[in-house]
Amino acid sequence: MARPLFRRLRPLLLLALLGCASAPQRLRPGVNDRYFDPDAAETWTAVFEGESREVFRHREAIVARLGLSPGMVVGDIGAGTGLFTLPIARAVGETGHVQAVDIVPEFLARIDARVREAGLANVETVLGTEQATTLAGDSLDLAFLCNVYHHIEYPDPYMRSVLGALRPGGTLVVIDFERIEGVTSPPMLKHVRAPKETVLEEILASGFELVREEEGFLQENYYLVFRRP
Repeated sequence: MARPLFRRLRPLLLLALLGCASAPQRLRPGVNDRYFDPDAAETWTAVFEGESREVFRHREAIVARLGLSPGMVVGDIGAGTGLFTLPIARAVGETGHVQAVDIVPEFLARIDARVREAGLANVETVLGTEQATTLAGDSLDLAFLCNVYHHIEYPDPYMRSVLGALRPGGTLVVIDFERIEGVTSPPMLKHVRAPKETVLEEILASGFELVREEEGFLQENYYLVFRRP
């Protein structure tokens, strides 16, 4: 008597199992929770834009190495409090455009305020999700992720969304913390999920091609350049 019922339910069970198998893997649950605390924008502006942070000290050289030109469309992915958003916007000029993407509304509000104060009209803030940038397909010339990758909770779907947002031949620049056993500090070893080699494998698996690594430029971070085929 149970067999006919099982036959009717089996397709549903298989679909459920397939759905579980295809669900994206969440690798950093809760890693971004603290950015939603009250007054997070004030707190993290001081952290992100402090002299102790290598990318802050080298911010002008980092932007210069992006090879930006007037008219380009750039995605500042994981823009945070806008450290790089404004200099990128100035580099692409009035004919260019910057999409500043983050999952934290308070950070985006901070960027909006800074953009207005600077008198820039070529920046748009975009609320992303943990799994996607939410940007339009084939819309970017360059995607920029600085100290963002280790905060991505779902690397595979997220980086595929970055790939889709880039135009064919578009550039991806990823700057992130080195994670080297015996060299990197214990707090940073705990904070950063994966070493450069793993990050490289994951990004290549999402469909990107490696163009080059900028070496001898940063000490605490690596600088990788990819392209969308």
